[in-house]
Amino acid sequence: MLKELLYPFDAGYILAGKRRIRKRLLEDAAGYTEKRIAILGGSTTHDIKLIMELFLLNQGIRPSFYESEYNQYYQDAVFPCQELEAFRPDIIYICTSNRNITRYPAMCDDADSIARMIEQEKQRFYTVWDSLRDTYGCPVIQNNFEMPFYRLLGNKDASDIHGKINFLTRLNMEFYDYAERHDDFYICDINYISADYGLREWSDPFYYHMYKYALNVNAIPYLAFNVANIIKSVFGKNKKGFVLDLDNTLWGGVVGDDGVDNIVLGPEEPEGQVYSEFQRYVKEHKQIGVLLNINSKNDYENAISGIKHPDSEFSPDDFVEIKANWNTKDRNFSDIADELNLLPESLVFVDDNPAERHIVSEQLPGVCAPEIGAVQNYIQVIDRSGFFEVTALSKDDMNRNEMYRENARRAQLQASFSDYNEYLLSLEMKGIIKNFEPVYMARIAQLTNKSNQFNLTTRRYTQPEIERLAADDAYITLYGKLIDKFGDNGVVSVVIGHETAGECRIDLWIMSCRVLKRDMESAMLDILVKRCKERGIRRIRGYYYPTAKNNMVRDFYAVQGFDKISETEGNTEWILDITGEYKNKNHVIEVED
Repeated sequence: MLKELLYPFDAGYILAGKRRIRKRLLEDAAGYTEKRIAILGGSTTHDIKLIMELFLLNQGIRPSFYESEYNQYYQDAVFPCQELEAFRPDIIYICTSNRNITRYPAMCDDADSIARMIEQEKQRFYTVWDSLRDTYGCPVIQNNFEMPFYRLLGNKDASDIHGKINFLTRLNMEFYDYAERHDDFYICDINYISADYGLREWSDPFYYHMYKYALNVNAIPYLAFNVANIIKSVFGKNKKGFVLDLDNTLWGGVVGDDGVDNIVLGPEEPEGQVYSEFQRYVKEHKQIGVLLNINSKNDYENAISGIKHPDSEFSPDDFVEIKANWNTKDRNFSDIADELNLLPESLVFVDDNPAERHIVSEQLPGVCAPEIGAVQNYIQVIDRSGFFEVTALSKDDMNRNEMYRENARRAQLQASFSDYNEYLLSLEMKGIIKNFEPVYMARIAQLTNKSNQFNLTTRRYTQPEIERLAADDAYITLYGKLIDKFGDNGVVSVVIGHETAGECRIDLWIMSCRVLKRDMESAMLDILVKRCKERGIRRIRGYYYPTAKNNMVRDFYAVQGFDKISETEGNTEWILDITGEYKNKNHVIEVED
């Protein structure tokens, strides 16, 4: 991962060096997820495509592109387009702007005619989106509208129905309504991005009239970065948690030297207010499932006393892991990742000390340690980095911190047992394994795009694809939930297989790292065999395709009693004969199906 492509970045450097940067990113071509991205533009998009590629490569996604001709987004979407159909996009980005509005209100127009105008513009875009959904069934990203670069009515432009600002705001609301009602449809908020960049610069008309770019060329990296963040989120490349320093990060001062009464935090002074605001910002991330952890060079008692400061927004229970000791930060970071059963690059390191950030990011490749600057900049830098870009939010996400804390309690319980099977029995586990159900479709799709370590075939699915498979009688689709005496782990495992020639061929088998070594895989196999026998299927054929991250399941099928029938460059194929009496695998999970 190249640091110069992390926020805050130098847009001029990226624009000038895009070919050189691309070459560096492709020097190690292994490990990329290949995705086909169609860009349907309402203006020139060539450099947007080139810069977007850099940000996607930096997130582990190697894109290939289809790019529409200038301002042909409507035609490519609505009418037959053989080239786009042959391209088979995995995701489509519609790059339009207020330059694509066909008609604005005039002062002589009444309310009814303006309402019809909005309806016509809305329906034009609804036609585009519905056509793409019906034809390609893949996620769609749509720009909303930035505000105009002039206001004929001055400030009244926002409140008067004849104003361009009023018109665009109402049209944006129609876009948001569509997004609320349709899964796998996402808004790229150029209304916000352009305001953040500076609307006067963003909308400089020189670039439109000279090059037909609907934005300042120098702003392209900011647009491309935001679109790339949505794409990497859709395909499961988001980060999963924070690892936070304490002294001069969550509060001002050094608690071990200054004492808890003298750290800078709270309403009494401006700097303390800034730290309090940052604490509130960090804590809000729990609502979207971001894991909070501490990594501090401190005596543990001092760290806890700082967290319990009267003006602190936190309590120790807000954090899944607290490492407060005198080990190196990279060692603590690695230990936190291990105990969460996550890869280190899944976590973001937030520390005010540039030396510590350098050590962690150098020793643990792939870990992001943003250059957060002064405390008043912490929120802006982290927020605009897009580490946790939300494209779907399930109940499991919102409960994730508690789920991982429950896992920590399970680990404590395990340490008290000398016999692992006795420990599993003590958990009083119940598995719910059923065919895909509508209420869990979003979570199932999300899990297919996030699971890396326990993912046998590395297949990824969008929610519309998941819904189509669930409705197809040729497919066996199973999800598994695991509940124990500490709580509900949520949907943790997914199996997708298709029936062909008397066999069930497993297209996908994944499981969340939260429940590894808990016998859930054996319980899932029991129900898969049961479903197969109900259909008269004689054999189950499984596949393992190795990646840099899924080595732990290399021998999974062998452990489950399958016979290996072929191996080519690490890719293996396995068979389980279920024609005779099938004996359930040994596990201690009570299963409801």
